[in-house]
Amino acid sequence: MTKRFGTRINLRQGHVDMTHGAGGRAMAQLIDQLFVQHFDNDLLRQGNDQALFAVDRGRLVISTDGHVVSPLFFPGGDIGSLAVHGTINDVAMSGAVPLYLSAGFILEEGYPLADLERIVISMAAASKAAGVPVVTGDTKVVEKGKGDGVFITTTGVGRVPDGLDISGANAKPGDAVLVNGHIGDHGVAIMSSRENLAFETEIVSDSAALHGLVATMVDAVPDIHCLRDPTRGGVASTLNEITQQSGVGVRLIEDQIPMRPDVEAACELLGLDPLYVANEGKLIAICPGGKADTLLAVMQAHPLGSHAAVIGHVVEDEHAFVTMETGFGGERIVDWLAGEQLPRIC
Repeated sequence: MTKRFGTRINLRQGHVDMTHGAGGRAMAQLIDQLFVQHFDNDLLRQGNDQALFAVDRGRLVISTDGHVVSPLFFPGGDIGSLAVHGTINDVAMSGAVPLYLSAGFILEEGYPLADLERIVISMAAASKAAGVPVVTGDTKVVEKGKGDGVFITTTGVGRVPDGLDISGANAKPGDAVLVNGHIGDHGVAIMSSRENLAFETEIVSDSAALHGLVATMVDAVPDIHCLRDPTRGGVASTLNEITQQSGVGVRLIEDQIPMRPDVEAACELLGLDPLYVANEGKLIAICPGGKADTLLAVMQAHPLGSHAAVIGHVVEDEHAFVTMETGFGGERIVDWLAGEQLPRIC
């Protein structure tokens, strides 16, 4: 790749300043020597204000997500890898094959360029590992005190294979509800890092790109009804969204919901309900009850689904409630989250 500028910006000791967003030489150097350097691919090298690409005939999906996580670096990831994983997963929940990403950066004046490069390197690595390149983007700088270091907005485009109809409106009574592994890891990792909490073992974010897992799932069970990643609001809020869309109820079984003991203990210590804690590498799948065993086996055979479990089933309910059979044999309503358990989580 040919460099347009002979002068190098100081990525080791420099800081973001207002000229990096002013449209002049400093901004062009930042884009060329940082973003293009690490995100490098043929489409990005077109150098236009958009990326021009061809797609196969079929249906396309698009999703946009803003990332304002605090802290920017946390056990198991950072805002860069999170931005890639989060948007890829939103696209993949339709059963689509993610194709391309765009990325918009809001940078605060004074933010260390070394930390920005660390974020971009992580983001580029996540993008390349997923096989979903960042092909276009934008950079803006705001005055010191009017941002929080770095905000990232990502948009993803994907193609849905013929024959798939996966939507939150498709859940039907008799369907099984599955999750691909332990819940609550991401939210507790963020909170423990934010509050400098120490546990016997380090709790790390589950942030991961799930499109590979989804591909194996839809290949084995093409008539999956719903897929959704339970990020903000966790499993509880996600299932409430689905029941409202589909006009059905969901009955969960508490003892079947996978959770790490240290996450469960941390939630108890912090006064959090793990059902409402954010995840970034988990998905909820709803499929016909007769296909649940097949889908579960496929999920458990994948590295990102080794702890998958059937956690409940869809029922008729004109009120569209989510309920849970507790470990003590009782029943409780799992309602929408009132307020926000953990702010700035993704």
